[in-house]
Amino acid sequence: MSHDHDHAHCGHDHGPRHIYIYSPSGAVRDKAAFRRGIKRLQAMGHEVEVDPDALASHQRFAGDDDTRLAAIHRAAASGADVALISRGGYGLTRILPRIQYKAVAKAVQRGTQFVGVSDFTAFQCALLAQTGATTWAGPALVGDLGVAGEPDDIMLACLDDLFTGHGEGSGWRMHAEKPLADGRPAVRDFYVKKARLWGGNLATLCSLVGTPYLPQVKGGVLFLEDVGEHPYRIERLLTQLLHAGVLAQQKAVVLGQFNEYKLTPHDKGFRLQSVVDWLRTQIKAPVLTNLPFGHVPTKVLLPVGAEVSLSVEGRDALIYWGHGH
Repeated sequence: MSHDHDHAHCGHDHGPRHIYIYSPSGAVRDKAAFRRGIKRLQAMGHEVEVDPDALASHQRFAGDDDTRLAAIHRAAASGADVALISRGGYGLTRILPRIQYKAVAKAVQRGTQFVGVSDFTAFQCALLAQTGATTWAGPALVGDLGVAGEPDDIMLACLDDLFTGHGEGSGWRMHAEKPLADGRPAVRDFYVKKARLWGGNLATLCSLVGTPYLPQVKGGVLFLEDVGEHPYRIERLLTQLLHAGVLAQQKAVVLGQFNEYKLTPHDKGFRLQSVVDWLRTQIKAPVLTNLPFGHVPTKVLLPVGAEVSLSVEGRDALIYWGHGH
């Protein structure tokens, strides 16, 4: 992330942001983390508006379907600079047919940045498929800003970039991998110009296959992450995208963080790297690893639906999209 230019001359607005907090998915159980997240944003100087049903609860959801649907539409009508979800979980796929996508897209045009992760992938993909509007894969209030200790520095820096209009891209270092059998590197140096970035949570994305809510992206850069999914289940989900023809249409597949799973004696050496190795035999596009995004503290912000460039040199990868003037 780039933070080295002079604030006095960059032409960006560095004032406080209006941030709207709402709950389109799972119920907020950790009220203390919710309050900490709000206080943290306020301490950063921002104006925080909390949706009236942000703490609603119905079964495992943040209110029934009508309640959560209304919250999304209030967020779109709020005029906020940023609409930030309280948390992910599950619930958005239930209400996708009833979301007023044109109203949300107009809110995006007016300058509201919708930010979220996890189950929010369903909303982001549906909005992209229905309108072409760009949203941001990024933190959630409770899990990222409401942590008991200090939030991750990189996540905060990326969020600040979004608030101030500095976001230009994100670079990272891929895993060290053994060369291929013929001696070539696992990922060769390459450069992709002007490809649409899309993706998010792998299981959520796969749940949209065969529906009007999966974007039809050709020549794109697809990024994926997941939590609590064993490598064989990750491979099974990737197989679904493969057989549906999604992976063959991409210029690159970028794997983020896959965590909180446990290998068993039955695996006998089958692990996440096995899945990566297999995937590379199935598609021509390069498969990148270790993108700092997922259900982890260190997460960058990524513009879902935006045109990006992607370059790889050795183990160094860079996704960039330039200034959002």
